[in-house]
Amino acid sequence: MRRKRIALAATIAAVAVAPVLAAQAQGRAGGDPGGMLRTLPRGTYQCALPGDAGGDAFVVVPEEGFRVSTASRFESAAGDGTYILRGRELTFTRGPRKGERFIRVGDNQVRKLDAEGNETRLLCTRLGSR
Repeated sequence: MRRKRIALAATIAAVAVAPVLAAQAQGRAGGDPGGMLRTLPRGTYQCALPGDAGGDAFVVVPEEGFRVSTASRFESAAGDGTYILRGRELTFTRGPRKGERFIRVGDNQVRKLDAEGNETRLLCTRLGSR
């Protein structure tokens, strides 16, 4: 009888925990954006900060720009590397910009995230496919 109770308790615990484990495995738990693996549209991404009413509408930051080529690869002034786009979150995974993160805010735009994951003012926009 005791063995049956233990087996029943273990089964109940497994059933109760299964949805949580499945969500974690898919990257949807604990604030992880997770999501489907994707690639960015190819082309040059120009990065800029907002300007002010008395001058330019935006201020280009050339050293932040990058170019997306094939197979999840990017090129920048600092060097080449790879990235992963999981759901809306873009992370440079190899190369001199390894660890930099962005959030996709449109089909052709990403906004840089700070170390805590907060959106910064830097916005990168795809200019074209060259």
